[in-house]
This record gives sequence, structure tokens and C-alpha cells, in this order.
Amino acid sequence: MPEILALLSCLTFDLNNTSLKHLSVIIQAMLAMTGRVTMLGISRWAGKGGSYRTIQRFFSSPKNWPTLMWVFFRTHCFCPEEKYAIAGDEVVTTKSGHKTYGVDWFFSSLAQRPVKGLAFFALSLVGLEQRQSYPLRIEQVIRPVVKAKASPREPSTQTKGKRGRPKGSKNKDKTQVNLSRELLQIRGMLSALLNTIGGSIPLEYLLLDGKFGHNAAMQMTLQMGLHLVSKLRYDSALFLPYQGSNSRRKYGDKLNPRQMGREFLCQSSTEEDWRTDIYQVQVLHKEFAQPINLVILLKTNIKTQQQGHVLLFSSDLELTANQLIELYSLRFQIELNFRDAKQFWGLEDFMNVSQTAVTNAVNLSFFMVNLSRRLLQDFQCPHCPQFSLLDLKALYRAFKYVEEVIKLLPQKPESILFSRILNQVANLGAIHSVRVPDISSQ
Repeated sequence: MPEILALLSCLTFDLNNTSLKHLSVIIQAMLAMTGRVTMLGISRWAGKGGSYRTIQRFFSSPKNWPTLMWVFFRTHCFCPEEKYAIAGDEVVTTKSGHKTYGVDWFFSSLAQRPVKGLAFFALSLVGLEQRQSYPLRIEQVIRPVVKAKASPREPSTQTKGKRGRPKGSKNKDKTQVNLSRELLQIRGMLSALLNTIGGSIPLEYLLLDGKFGHNAAMQMTLQMGLHLVSKLRYDSALFLPYQGSNSRRKYGDKLNPRQMGREFLCQSSTEEDWRTDIYQVQVLHKEFAQPINLVILLKTNIKTQQQGHVLLFSSDLELTANQLIELYSLRFQIELNFRDAKQFWGLEDFMNVSQTAVTNAVNLSFFMVNLSRRLLQDFQCPHCPQFSLLDLKALYRAFKYVEEVIKLLPQKPESILFSRILNQVANLGAIHSVRVPDISSQ
């Protein structure tokens, strides 16, 4: 089994020895524990050097988590032959009470309604070949204070002007946009992440969901030197470029995604009663400053002729349809990070209240996502490709139980006997059994 403290040795320049040892104890407890991942739960499984007061001190002291995550990723997870893209998304955790820093009402896509809790925006690097996501920067989303509504004014007696656009008004420069509070936060996170990476990884694309399928998000992305890959509303008004002789006219025919010409068809396939057609075309949108690369996924029921479509787009006009679809599908890897952080590493469980403690708890859960991915590599590649996080936790829990039992013996057994006992106990709770190599009981 990999030694946790050895994996964390790359962080010695960013954490002092005391914090590094405390982090190692906390990680080993989180790998072995069952139940809710709270400070009290961690202290019950931490053993020597992991008292509740020690855990409290660790969570109450500020940490430079973006640097810690980047150094760990660069040392243990980075593949030089791999190409990467940046994926971003928001995650909401439910919380009750009124004292937790940043608690408010946020819309949850899982519950399909606003819930009381905390919201965080995460940026991760996604490998294009291995399709693995590694969270590197997480920031809390704070809901702005809503100002009181002004008293209703009396109806004005002034006559209204003419309808329509004022005569002599000039076209607005759509590349100059006013960024919302959310986009300003994302731009700051992107800038900090790119500065941390420092050009050591070539990055071209930012992958965001359909919430950011608008001109402001695209201009913000282009300003950062990246291309946006996202999704448009299904009812977006799109136009073909005008091909006539009138040089002043810009927009041509309006596009109907469900009645596309054969010249735009890239691929067609049929599975059971459904036919999937993929179209690609460069289109114009009256709210966008530049032409966009559009890919239409149209599904048609052969029997009932029922149809549905999805509009994917990118600011990179050179992308093929398959490349654009592949890039957008990679965005869902960050959703798997959210799932693991909630299910295994305490993103949904922590009960910290102060700003520093909340930041540490959330970032620790995402740090565990990356560290567990590194631990899984040691078992999946040589032994069992299906080895999962449940198997990993069962293995470390078995190690904890066996270690505590061995302490009660008057004489410690040999390392080979220790490994046999560990293998037998670990397979009791594992889904995919794996043989642990010879290990010392120290």
C-alpha cells in the first residue's frame, strides 16, 4: 500500500512539517472511516496524533489550497503526453441553520429547485485522452445582498417618444461587454489558474455548461486567450451568413435546426427506433460579436417522427463536429468529481461554520479526489482495472482494523503474515478483491 506521507512529500515547500503530518493523519482517517466525514468523525478514526483539538486547529488555519493542488497534480497526476482542457462548473451542497459562512438559497440541478446551502465554483483540468478530471481551484459563491425595492413612482405625464431605434444611433461594439458578478469571479479564477500553471501545459479550451452559452461568457473566455465550448438554448435565433450581392447585409436565412440541408450533414446513425443526425455549420447570432461554430444533434423517432435537438457551439471555427462533441462531453467529468467529493470525502457532510474552516473542508474534499485517483492507479493498472473507490476504502479500513489488532498481540507477526491477514480482511468488504503486496506492519 502506498505511504501517504511519502505522497505528500512534494508539499514540503508549501506546508510546514506539523501541518504536513496532520494532513497525513487526516487523509489516512478519511480513507479508512465510515459514516459522515466531519471533524469529530475524522478524530475518531485518526488515532495517535489526530485528536479532535488537533483536527480543529488544522481546519482553523488558512492553507494555500490552489498551490497544494497544483503541486500534487504536477508531481503525481500530470502526463506530459496528454492534452488538457479547462472545465468549470458550480456545485451546491445543502446546509441548514444561519451561521455557516455564505449560506443562502441556491438552485440545485439535482433537486430541480432552490435549496438552502452553499455554492462553490470549481475549475479542473480534464485529460482529452484518459478522460480524467482533476480539480485545481475551488472558490465559494457568495450571493450578493439584495437591495430593498424602491417605492413605486407615480405615472409620468410626459409623452413617449417614437418606437424603435433612435435615428443616427451607432452600432454597439459587442466585444466590449459588462461582465456579471459571476463571470468576474470566473475570470479571476481563470487568471489565477493560468498564472499558477505558468504555461507549462498548453491550454486552448474552456468547457462550460449551457448556463454560459452567451456572448458575455464567450468574450470573457477570448480575453483570457482561450476558446469557449458550451451549449446554446434550443430555441436560439441563428442565421446563416448572407451570401448575396448586398455588401451591407450581414444576416441571411434563419436557421431551423429540425430542417437542415443535406450539405450540412456530417454523420447519421440509427439505433433501434431512433435516428441521430449530426450537422455542422458556421452561423451568426445577433447577440454574439463573432460567428460561431455550431453542431446540431438531431434525434428523430422513426415511428412517431418525434424530434429533439441540442445545439453545441464553440468560438473555435476550426473544430470538427466530432471534436466539438467530444470536448463538450468531457465537461461531465467534473460532475464525477462532485459526486465523489460528496459521497466519499465530506463535501456534503462538513459542519464547519467560519469562512476559513469552510474553505479548508471543501478544498480538502477536492484534494482527496485527486489523491484517491492517484492511489487507484497503483491497484488498477497492475492488478484490477475495475478497482473502485469503495474497494480502496475497504482496503484502508482493513489495514486500520488489522493494525489495531496487531497492537494487542504480545509479539508482532512477520510482514508476510501481516499481508495475508490484510488480504483476507480486505476482501470481506471489497467489491473487487485485490492482492496486497508484502507489507510491513510498521
